[in-house]
Amino acid sequence: MATIRIHKTPSPEQNTHVKSIRSISISQYKHTANKKQKSTIRARHINTHPHKTEFQKRRWRKHLRGKGFCCTTSVLHLHLLHLKILILQSLLVCSAGDSAAYHRTSVFGDDVVIVAAYRTALCKSKRGGFKDTYPDDLLAPVLRTLIEKTNLNPSEVGDIVVGTVLAPGSQRASECRMAAFYAGFPETVPVRTVNRQCSSGLQAVADVAAAIKAGFYDIGIGAGLESMTSNPMAWEGSVNPRVKSMAQAQNCLLPMGITSENVAHRFGVTRQEQDQAAVESHRKAAAATASGKFKEEIVPVKTKIVDPKTGDEKPVTISVDDGIRPNATVSDLAKLKPVFKKDGSTTAGNSSQVSDGAGAVLLMKRSVAMQKGLPILGVFRSFAAVGVDPAIMGVGPAVAIPAAVKSAGLELDDIDLFEINEAFASQFVYCRKKLELDPEKINVNGGAMAIGHPLGATGARCVATLLHEMKRRGKDCRFGVISMCIGTGMGAAAVFERGDSCDDLCNARRLKHTISCQRILDNYLILCASFIILKVPKKPAIKLVIARAQHFV
Repeated sequence: MATIRIHKTPSPEQNTHVKSIRSISISQYKHTANKKQKSTIRARHINTHPHKTEFQKRRWRKHLRGKGFCCTTSVLHLHLLHLKILILQSLLVCSAGDSAAYHRTSVFGDDVVIVAAYRTALCKSKRGGFKDTYPDDLLAPVLRTLIEKTNLNPSEVGDIVVGTVLAPGSQRASECRMAAFYAGFPETVPVRTVNRQCSSGLQAVADVAAAIKAGFYDIGIGAGLESMTSNPMAWEGSVNPRVKSMAQAQNCLLPMGITSENVAHRFGVTRQEQDQAAVESHRKAAAATASGKFKEEIVPVKTKIVDPKTGDEKPVTISVDDGIRPNATVSDLAKLKPVFKKDGSTTAGNSSQVSDGAGAVLLMKRSVAMQKGLPILGVFRSFAAVGVDPAIMGVGPAVAIPAAVKSAGLELDDIDLFEINEAFASQFVYCRKKLELDPEKINVNGGAMAIGHPLGATGARCVATLLHEMKRRGKDCRFGVISMCIGTGMGAAAVFERGDSCDDLCNARRLKHTISCQRILDNYLILCASFIILKVPKKPAIKLVIARAQHFV
């Protein structure tokens, strides 16, 4: 049985010399911690093997000094002792090979990582490359690619969550289930849809990450799908007359273009600024396409195009976004008339394109990815959804981004890349200015004004674009953020970390079923030491302790 030798700390009025020494079992240790006694203890020695030599002990202390710790003893409150017991329990559970159980009992948990992210090309609605493609035939190729690229057994996937907006619920739910079968998933893998309007694809990824974090399953897919050719944005059915009695409820029915005009008017975003932002989006997207950057994330889709005049079908393979205009200029866009208000500034040229497309992201626990030998593309760090005034729904990212970044324990200056959905140039420019973001960090490969905005798929598309760009940049890029505004007055944002940005930490956390008991106990000792020899005054320092301890988990 492992024992822990402790010294009772005398009060200042008593003799400063330590009076007694006693050894207790772990069960006794936990019992003592639970009593929440006010007295503190001073740790002198922690050892699961009483026969260790003094040389071994000195070498251990020297190892800790090399990690930046001060080897003077310090006060440790009893609630932290309970925390150490939980750490030991989590390690023992992990050694038994029950990954989900390990996650539920672990103090630090197991990172949710992304091992693959792909999308289709995005094509103009009703006249682009996917105008004659069924929605389920858009989703199936990206789901199949996730499995093929990772050699994953599809039966291991715990759930497939698909973000989608426009189609009637039962119809799209059936299409997504059909797409999973087309992609080779067995009947045992469930499928569901989620709708948070323009953030639906990102919400699907966040839902899967949360389920993995909760221990519901170890592997899941977050996806997005929208065929704006098949499902127009028109409201179907009658509207509750009660809406007229409440301004905010009434504003939920405003056309998105009107909310764009409201943002431009209220915050002074000029037509010149909007057109310039649109031109920059097209320029960046054209450059990314020409350099082959998008080839890493786009899955070619074999489909057909039907001639509307003759009805002839032509087989094609779509692998390039077809809405990008490389030669767009500010002077050309200035000639376009406002769409929503006679004296407005929102035009077809400085708004996102109505598009068809799909995307999918494969997420799993880090420990599972390591066991399977899969390279980690990114780490899911945090997610936030917020509410704003429906009349200016485009400001959502300006509120959601700080919330997600704070949730990840970061500052805005820590973020190296941003993917902010360009629903309208007015709201994009406002959010960029409001957050004082460096333009060189935002939408470096273009955005929705050039690439397109298939509502339910945009979030998944952004994840694929961001993570592949972070991978290309390597050590120069550690953290990235994805965000978008949401109809009816909301915003969503998520923080991701580059997969190989902290190799030392990742390597130390590669937990395998073959871990020996000795290794488990050694890890436990190091964790205990990290709590003991750090100076921990009270609760404000607990975050620091955990952050340091994570280097040894």
